[in-house]
Amino acid sequence: MQSRRPDFLPTLAGLSGFCAVALGALGAHALREELNARQSLDAWQTASTYQLAHSIAALSLALMANVQPASGAALRRISGAWLIGCLLFSGSIYSLALGGPGWLGPVTPLGGLAFLAGWAGVV
Repeated sequence: MQSRRPDFLPTLAGLSGFCAVALGALGAHALREELNARQSLDAWQTASTYQLAHSIAALSLALMANVQPASGAALRRISGAWLIGCLLFSGSIYSLALGGPGWLGPVTPLGGLAFLAGWAGVV
Protein backbone atom coordinates (compact mmCIF):
# COMPACT_ATOMS: atom_id res chain seq x y z
CA MET A 1 0.00 0.00 0.00
CA GLN A 2 1.41 3.33 -1.10
CA SER A 3 1.17 6.17 1.38
CA ARG A 4 -0.19 9.37 -0.03
CA ARG A 5 1.50 12.62 0.78
CA PRO A 6 -0.70 15.49 1.85
CA ASP A 7 -1.99 17.69 -0.96
CA PHE A 8 -1.31 21.28 0.01
CA LEU A 9 -1.99 22.85 -3.41
CA PRO A 10 -5.74 23.41 -2.84
CA THR A 11 -4.93 25.16 0.44
CA LEU A 12 -2.26 27.34 -1.20
CA ALA A 13 -4.60 28.18 -4.05
CA GLY A 14 -7.32 29.13 -1.57
CA LEU A 15 -4.91 31.32 0.38
CA SER A 16 -3.75 32.96 -2.83
CA GLY A 17 -7.34 33.67 -3.85
CA PHE A 18 -8.07 35.10 -0.41
CA CYS A 19 -5.01 37.35 -0.67
CA ALA A 20 -6.00 38.48 -4.18
CA VAL A 21 -9.41 39.61 -2.98
CA ALA A 22 -8.02 41.22 0.19
CA LEU A 23 -5.23 43.02 -1.66
CA GLY A 24 -7.60 44.12 -4.40
CA ALA A 25 -9.89 45.65 -1.79
CA LEU A 26 -6.93 47.20 0.02
CA GLY A 27 -5.77 48.84 -3.19
CA ALA A 28 -9.25 50.06 -4.06
CA HIS A 29 -9.84 51.59 -0.65
CA ALA A 30 -7.12 51.97 2.00
CA LEU A 31 -4.20 52.39 -0.42
CA ARG A 32 -6.04 54.16 -3.22
CA GLU A 33 -4.61 57.63 -2.54
CA GLU A 34 -1.05 56.36 -2.21
CA LEU A 35 -1.33 54.22 -5.33
CA ASN A 36 -2.82 57.13 -7.27
CA ALA A 37 -0.02 59.41 -6.07
CA ARG A 38 2.51 56.84 -7.34
CA GLN A 39 0.48 56.35 -10.53
CA SER A 40 0.43 52.62 -9.81
CA LEU A 41 -3.25 51.87 -9.14
CA ASP A 42 -3.64 50.22 -12.55
CA ALA A 43 -0.60 48.01 -11.92
CA TRP A 44 -2.04 47.01 -8.52
CA GLN A 45 -5.37 46.11 -10.12
CA THR A 46 -3.58 44.07 -12.79
CA ALA A 47 -1.67 42.16 -10.12
CA SER A 48 -4.87 41.44 -8.21
CA THR A 49 -6.77 40.35 -11.32
CA TYR A 50 -4.02 38.01 -12.51
CA GLN A 51 -3.60 36.57 -9.03
CA LEU A 52 -7.30 35.88 -8.61
CA ALA A 53 -7.70 34.33 -12.06
CA HIS A 54 -4.71 32.05 -11.63
CA SER A 55 -5.66 31.14 -8.06
CA ILE A 56 -9.05 29.94 -9.28
CA ALA A 57 -7.44 28.03 -12.14
CA ALA A 58 -4.84 26.50 -9.79
CA LEU A 59 -7.53 25.46 -7.32
CA SER A 60 -9.59 23.87 -10.08
CA LEU A 61 -6.70 21.78 -11.38
CA ALA A 62 -5.46 20.87 -7.90
CA LEU A 63 -8.90 19.54 -7.02
CA MET A 64 -9.22 17.79 -10.38
CA ALA A 65 -5.88 16.08 -9.73
CA ASN A 66 -7.43 14.36 -6.71
CA VAL A 67 -10.12 12.68 -8.81
CA GLN A 68 -8.01 11.95 -11.90
CA PRO A 69 -5.00 10.00 -10.61
CA ALA A 70 -3.69 9.23 -14.11
CA SER A 71 -3.11 12.89 -14.88
CA GLY A 72 -2.76 14.07 -11.27
CA ALA A 73 0.97 14.74 -11.36
CA ALA A 74 0.72 16.88 -14.50
CA LEU A 75 -2.25 18.80 -13.09
CA ARG A 76 -0.35 19.46 -9.86
CA ARG A 77 2.66 20.75 -11.81
CA ILE A 78 0.46 23.15 -13.75
CA SER A 79 -1.27 24.29 -10.57
CA GLY A 80 2.11 24.80 -8.91
CA ALA A 81 3.40 26.82 -11.86
CA TRP A 82 0.41 29.14 -11.62
CA LEU A 83 0.87 29.61 -7.87
CA ILE A 84 4.55 30.40 -8.37
CA GLY A 85 3.45 32.87 -11.04
CA CYS A 86 1.09 34.50 -8.53
CA LEU A 87 3.90 34.95 -6.05
CA LEU A 88 6.47 36.25 -8.52
CA PHE A 89 4.27 38.25 -10.91
CA SER A 90 1.66 39.69 -8.58
CA GLY A 91 3.93 39.84 -5.55
CA SER A 92 6.57 41.87 -7.36
CA ILE A 93 3.96 44.24 -8.80
CA TYR A 94 2.38 44.81 -5.38
CA SER A 95 5.78 45.66 -3.97
CA LEU A 96 6.83 47.88 -6.87
CA ALA A 97 3.47 49.70 -6.78
CA LEU A 98 4.25 50.73 -3.21
CA GLY A 99 7.79 51.85 -4.03
CA GLY A 100 9.58 48.56 -3.38
CA PRO A 101 13.15 47.94 -4.52
CA GLY A 102 13.80 48.24 -8.25
CA TRP A 103 15.53 44.85 -8.38
CA LEU A 104 12.05 43.32 -8.22
CA GLY A 105 11.32 44.63 -11.73
CA PRO A 106 12.97 41.63 -13.45
CA VAL A 107 11.04 39.24 -11.17
CA THR A 108 7.71 40.21 -12.74
CA PRO A 109 8.40 38.62 -16.15
CA LEU A 110 9.60 35.44 -14.41
CA GLY A 111 6.14 35.21 -12.88
CA GLY A 112 4.64 35.78 -16.30
CA LEU A 113 6.76 32.91 -17.64
CA ALA A 114 5.45 30.67 -14.84
CA PHE A 115 1.89 31.58 -15.87
CA LEU A 116 2.73 30.76 -19.49
CA ALA A 117 4.40 27.48 -18.53
CA GLY A 118 1.23 26.45 -16.74
CA TRP A 119 -0.93 27.32 -19.72
CA ALA A 120 1.46 25.51 -22.05
CA GLY A 121 0.99 22.45 -19.86
CA VAL A 122 -2.76 22.61 -20.41
CA VAL A 123 -2.52 22.38 -24.20
